[in-house]
Amino acid sequence: MAHDHHDHDHDHDEGHEHEHELTDAEARAEAERLVRRDVALAQIRQYGDPVLRMRAAEVETFDDELARVTERMKLLMHDADGVGLAATQVGILRRFFVATLDGEDRVLVNPVVTPVGSDVEVEQEGCLSLGPIRLPVERAARVRVEARDETGEPVSLELEGADARVVQHELDHLDGTLIIDRTDPDARREALGQLRPRLVLA
Repeated sequence: MAHDHHDHDHDHDEGHEHEHELTDAEARAEAERLVRRDVALAQIRQYGDPVLRMRAAEVETFDDELARVTERMKLLMHDADGVGLAATQVGILRRFFVATLDGEDRVLVNPVVTPVGSDVEVEQEGCLSLGPIRLPVERAARVRVEARDETGEPVSLELEGADARVVQHELDHLDGTLIIDRTDPDARREALGQLRPRLVLA
C-alpha cells in the first residue's frame, strides 16, 4: 500500500511555496530518495501483470529463505515510500506481506483478518502497483489479525484506523483483489481510464 501524502498536499498555498529553500544537502538527499523510489517501484509488479490477479498459496516452510525475502521486501517497501507490500507484488505466490504497523515493521504470514464490530470507514487508498492513483475504499474500522511471523511464531494483533486499513489492503493482494475492485463505479471508471493507456505503452 502506498503511503498517503495527500493530507499534506494542501498545507501551503502558492504564496508560501518558496519560504524554505532546500539546502544543497537536502536537495541531494531528496534526489537520492526519488532515485531509490524509482528503482524500488521498478521491482514491484504493476497493474496489468497477471500475478496481481492470482490467489497466493499458504506458506508451509518457515526457513532462512523466507526471512531473507521478507527482509528484502521491508527495504523495498520503504524505498518505494509504502506502508505495506504483499508477496504477490514481487511475484511470489505465497500468503505473506510486510507492513509498518504502529511505527513497527511487521511480517504477517498466512494472515487471517476478522472485522471487529460493524463500523466501516471510507478513505482514499493508494497502491504501489497502481502508480499515482488514489481511490475511495470502504474498509472495516477495526480488525483482529491472526498470523505467524517469519520464524513461524504466532502473531495476534488488534488494529484500528490506518493500520487496520493497511492489513486489509495487503490481504486483498494475496487474494488477487485490487483497490479498483473495491471502489465505487465512477472512481473505477476514471482509474481504468488512466491505467489503460499505461497498459498499451507497456
